Amino acid sequence: MTARARRSDARDNQALVLAAAKEVFAEDGPDAPLDRIARRAGVGNATLYRHFPNRRELVVAVYADEVAELRSRADLDADYPGEALFAWLGLFVEHVRTKRALALSLTDPAGDHESLFAGWHAAMNTTAAALLDRARTAGAVAVDVTELDLLLLATGIALSGAGPRTPHLLGMVRRGASPP
Repeated sequence: MTARARRSDARDNQALVLAAAKEVFAEDGPDAPLDRIARRAGVGNATLYRHFPNRRELVVAVYADEVAELRSRADLDADYPGEALFAWLGLFVEHVRTKRALALSLTDPAGDHESLFAGWHAAMNTTAAALLDRARTAGAVAVDVTELDLLLLATGIALSGAGPRTPHLLGMVRRGASPP
């Protein structure tokens, strides 16, 4: 076996651990047993720890992957930019609602959580701004609406526990953000 093949296997194992961690954390929260994640991934504990030496590094990797996934779901080429913006805001609401415990588990005082969160928030702001600019140019959103306005309102909806009322509330935000 060549060194290159081992690196490929290592990448595959890391991806398996990351996918399993996403599932297990979604089911049981960020304090789920790491050996359960290793079993779900089909790898040994040593393999898990080789890629993620501690729980925090695994949680950071999972959350970063979730943020990247959310960003990738922004349709910046949509024929209807207003629809794309509010569809993505719906995904953002779901992300905040379902990933909050994961993110909050990273707020240890000794960690680098402030810089991590700053990067993740910047990524969300950049994505929302790009979608908003397209929607504004298409005349679907008022000129005085900012990406921060929309993200704060969406976060409020996510944290409210609105559940099945979320589409209705996002519709209200959309109507409020429409041009006069």
